[in-house]
Amino acid sequence: MAFVINGLWGAWIVYWSVAAVGAKPVRRHESVASRLSHILPLVLAVWLLIRPGIAGPALAAPIVPYQPSFYFIAPVLVAAGLGFAVWARVHLAGNWSGTVTLKQDHELVRSGPYALVRHPIYTGILLAMIGTVVANDRWSAVLALLLMAAAFLYKIAIEERFMAEAFGPAYADYSRATARLVPYLW
Repeated sequence: MAFVINGLWGAWIVYWSVAAVGAKPVRRHESVASRLSHILPLVLAVWLLIRPGIAGPALAAPIVPYQPSFYFIAPVLVAAGLGFAVWARVHLAGNWSGTVTLKQDHELVRSGPYALVRHPIYTGILLAMIGTVVANDRWSAVLALLLMAAAFLYKIAIEERFMAEAFGPAYADYSRATARLVPYLW
């Protein structure tokens, strides 16, 4: 199962890197301190996944006894989550950036997954992380998921300030009509 999960994440990373080519030029970006405030928890989360024992034996312990269903559930969640993030990236096109930015001729995208949630890339990645937690079945993976969720929520707050300033009432209307991360809930 680890081979499949790692393969899905690896393919996603390759796609993500290739898709970054051709993004629009940046008009405004967040500060270095702001960027570090959400990047450092993400780096720690990835480190906890790669080296689960680094957090100590208690966090390296299994969450529940292994279930055969994990073998099927985990890859499906990872694939669904990463697929949702890719779908969002396709709709975002040249407006995408790994950092919080406004691009030249930035557009407010509301099509595809953006009709369901305002931050579908984070939704997809978090769903994939839930699948990764199921596959790892370790408390360190749960901690990694929580760190990642916290980092994304912080980054979302910064992004939404940028978007509100750039699009004003149009973004306010979009925010009222569309959930932040979980379709029809939040």
